[in-house]
Amino acid sequence: MTAKEALIQGKTALGIEFGSTRVKAVLIDLSGTVLAVGIYDWENSFEHGIWTFPLDSIYKGLRSSYRALKQSVKDQYGVTLTTIGSIGISAMMHGYMAFDRQGTLLAPFQTWRNTNTQEAADRLTERFQFNIPLRWTVAHLYQRILDGEAHVKHLDYVSTLAGFIHWQLTGQKVIGVGDAAGMFPIDPATNDYDESMVSSFQALLQPYGFSWEMRDVFPKVLVAGEDAGSLTKRGCLLLDEDGDLLPGIPFCPPEGDAGTGMTATNAVAPRTGNVSAGTSTFAMIVLEHPLQKLHREIDMVATPTGAPCAMSHANNGTTDLNAWVHLFGEFAALMGHPASMDTLFTKLYTNAMQGDPDCGGLLPYGYYSGENITMINEGRPIFLRTTKSRFTLANLMRAHLYTSLGAVKIGLDILRDEGVEMDRIMGHGGFFKTKGVGQRCLSAACGAPVTVMNTASEGGAWGIALLAAYRIDRQPGETLDMYLDQRIFAHLGGVTLSATEAETQGFEVFMRHYRAGLSVEKAAIDALDW
Repeated sequence: MTAKEALIQGKTALGIEFGSTRVKAVLIDLSGTVLAVGIYDWENSFEHGIWTFPLDSIYKGLRSSYRALKQSVKDQYGVTLTTIGSIGISAMMHGYMAFDRQGTLLAPFQTWRNTNTQEAADRLTERFQFNIPLRWTVAHLYQRILDGEAHVKHLDYVSTLAGFIHWQLTGQKVIGVGDAAGMFPIDPATNDYDESMVSSFQALLQPYGFSWEMRDVFPKVLVAGEDAGSLTKRGCLLLDEDGDLLPGIPFCPPEGDAGTGMTATNAVAPRTGNVSAGTSTFAMIVLEHPLQKLHREIDMVATPTGAPCAMSHANNGTTDLNAWVHLFGEFAALMGHPASMDTLFTKLYTNAMQGDPDCGGLLPYGYYSGENITMINEGRPIFLRTTKSRFTLANLMRAHLYTSLGAVKIGLDILRDEGVEMDRIMGHGGFFKTKGVGQRCLSAACGAPVTVMNTASEGGAWGIALLAAYRIDRQPGETLDMYLDQRIFAHLGGVTLSATEAETQGFEVFMRHYRAGLSVEKAAIDALDW
């Protein structure tokens, strides 16, 4: 079947992922081949002490990314999209969106980037004896209760961003188990919210006399492949303003970017792992057995099929690194030699590999927001060096590449000490776009080979498109890992690289500096309050 025939017959799957810096729509055929892409760039705002996106920006991102994709289909194939085989929605995990019975947003959307939930996270972790990260939805909800916010009395629905958008398009209040695992602890035996913890949380709520219970306001949990509803007439117009798209298109369960990252890297089976590196950076390892201890640095989440997964999640990734690249772009333009961003990233990243393996004693922290792993609740991007540091351009850029993985590296070391084993590590996201650079840095951090597939730059939007395809095209008894292994990744190419011993040792030296310098980062938060 040609691409045009697949488009006309609806033998396709659409994935739309709401990331931290862009909304990306990817349309694939049922073999996973990308047919068209649509992108809408956006940025969160810091308003009244909260990292947020306004609702109109969310709707604009949805429409604009689809419009760009639809135009790409028209330009490439001469086809106006009227139907699609299936659709999936993905977004930044965690966070807090609260609605009343009329569907009105009761409080500003709080993204994963917010760390204003320390008290709630600490209390819940102690009560459950299970790590509740600051960014999890239940931590946000309980903090709003502890703070006495009036809106919690009127709750009718609480969800993540992916769950909200899915609800708007289908009318269904459901969520994929991977995204649900960023809302509340999941029991892998039932692929649902852990019942003992639900009862414990409900007991905490009893003194407040709310008319709702947790299960009343949280979305229903689904696993990959299950029916998550279909596109409504209202959803059609939200997605396609031209009115060409027809209702009735089936949806897969909405997922978080962790689950789509696992899918996009074929890392959903035990002993597989992946690192998604971009504005935030997180490593996920699918476990063979539970961890022996509770670690506040490690999130316990789930694959899209509900398998337990350990996550080392850093709020801060490449934001500060990108800012430095833009700075050098300004300098190039000033000198009369303007360069495209692709050229700047390629040149600066590639040259970074000529730097010292330990970055020459340079130490940046790209903390635009608080960092859960290092227990720092506010952000101050800082750059440190001593009089003995080797201050070169290559070392500068290498240090910024390394520090993008610094917090995640701390979590990976904890997992290694726990005896967690990995057969393969896959990388995806913008960090790996420049060939071989991010890959070698990650290999140095992990002390293991890293594979990057040819599809790595498509990221989670491609991953949720695959989950949408699995929803309609899986065979009886075909598990998600079988589907990915045998029908998607079997014909895809990739490259595996290993860092040199000197690079691995150099990263360890950098990490000694990183850990030692955290006291300076904390002091900067106290001293720099403008």
